[in-house]
Amino acid sequence: MTGGEPLAQKACTVLLTRLCDAGYEVSLETSGALDVAPVDARVVKVMDLKTPGSGEEARNLYANAESLTERDQVKFVLCDRRDYEWAKQKLTELRLASRCEVLFSPSYGQLDPARLADWILADRLPVRLQIQLHKLLWSDEPGR
Repeated sequence: MTGGEPLAQKACTVLLTRLCDAGYEVSLETSGALDVAPVDARVVKVMDLKTPGSGEEARNLYANAESLTERDQVKFVLCDRRDYEWAKQKLTELRLASRCEVLFSPSYGQLDPARLADWILADRLPVRLQIQLHKLLWSDEPGR
């Protein structure tokens, strides 16, 4: 479930539970600004942590880290080296790598993916590099 912020919808958690009860594999993509604790444990959570470069860092609800499991993912979209250093700090501070899978993604058009890969390898971080393939393949072309 994605699109805007699903958890902003009153009945979102009820719908997620009903989908799980019906036998569906359910994934929730969330900005990380709202509490994920009420989300059914069967739902895979893909949660953003907003970096300083996003201008939305103040919206992060860091207590959400406590609700993450090995099935979940945390995604950082990095704009520059400052964001990278900030994300490394959060990786350690919140013990994210021991909780869930961690994704570092370069902000399209702002940070070269190869440069980010080099930083990750040099620091031997326990993270996965994620590239927005749709943007790489089709830029920001509407309808793709």
